[in-house]
Amino acid sequence: MMRTRIGISHEKPAGPVKGPLITGKRITLRPLGPEDYQAWQEVRTRCHAWLVKWEPRVPNGGYLETTEYAFRSRIGSLGRERELGTCYGFGIFLGERFIGEINLSGIVRGAFSSGTIGYWIDEAVAGQGYIPESVVALLGFAFEYLRLHRIEIAIVPRNKSSLRVVEKLELRFEGVAEKFLQIDGQWEDHARYAILENEWLERRQKLCETWVNRN
Repeated sequence: MMRTRIGISHEKPAGPVKGPLITGKRITLRPLGPEDYQAWQEVRTRCHAWLVKWEPRVPNGGYLETTEYAFRSRIGSLGRERELGTCYGFGIFLGERFIGEINLSGIVRGAFSSGTIGYWIDEAVAGQGYIPESVVALLGFAFEYLRLHRIEIAIVPRNKSSLRVVEKLELRFEGVAEKFLQIDGQWEDHARYAILENEWLERRQKLCETWVNRN
C-alpha cells in the first residue's frame, strides 16, 4: 500500500478488479469491474435525462450505451488505458453503494505532465459533497502518486451544479474556451479551472482536512 502524508491511501483492491483503491472520508474510489454492471446500469438508467445533457455523444451520435456488453467493453478499454498510464477511471462508492464515476484522463507525460478530471454522480445523492471529496482524493493520487504537474477541470458554464464543485474547492479559473467540446450534440463553451502541483502542496492540508481525512 502507498499512503500520502495527508489521509489518502492507494492500494490494490481485493478480488478481480485491478488498479488503485483510493479512500476518502466517506467515499471509496476504485476501478469498475464486471460485477458492478447491475448497480451502474440502474443509476445510469434512472438518471439518464439528468446526465446526458452534460455529456458528449458516443461516436455513432447516440448516448452512452447501458448494455452489459457495452459496459464490459468500456471497462476493458479503461483497463488498457490504465496500463498505459493515459487514463485512470474510478467508480465512486459510498460503502458498497455505487453512486457515480470520476476519471483522470488525457494524461500526457513529458514536458506537459498534465491530465483532466471529469465526473458524474447519481442525482439522488447530488449536492451532498461526494464529488468535491472525490476530486480532492483524486488530486492526491494525481500529484503524489502519479507526480503530475497540472490538473484541469472543464465545465459548461451553465452547469451550475458542476461549477459549485470547483467553487467549493477554490480551484483557479483560467478562462473560457469557446466551443471547446461537443456536448449532447452541440459545441459548447467550457470554463477551465486548474490546479498545479505547487498549489496542491500549499493547499493540501486544508483541502484534505476539510474533505478526505477521517476524524
